Amino acid sequence: MPFDTKLIDDLVRVATGAFGAVAGVREEARTRLREQFEHVLSRLDVVTREEFEIVRALAQRAREEQELLAARVAALEAAAKPAAPEEPAAAPAAAAQPARKAKAAAPASPAGAPAPKGRRPRAKAAD
Repeated sequence: MPFDTKLIDDLVRVATGAFGAVAGVREEARTRLREQFEHVLSRLDVVTREEFEIVRALAQRAREEQELLAARVAALEAAAKPAAPEEPAAAPAAAAQPARKAKAAAPASPAGAPAPKGRRPRAKAAD
């Protein structure tokens, strides 16, 4: 029995058209879905990927700069700290007491004298 090539060609043409229609429907569904997602995201006030990457880079640079400055401050503090002379551990509290007594026994500054730096002058008491 000979094959009818015309029938096979018609079937191939119908199948090709059906696949083309399915692909078109698929593309239309994809486009509509994308539009819906974009609409929802625009109402949510979400940042774009580019904006996120820019802010992320800025935060990374700020973190690196902060770490650099922290190391610099630590180095400056270490350099500014004088080397403490070694004192005997005996009676450190006894040495501090005479200094306090000496402060308390110091005479008050005269009325016209400038106040020590960092302190306010006392107001004169009214008689």
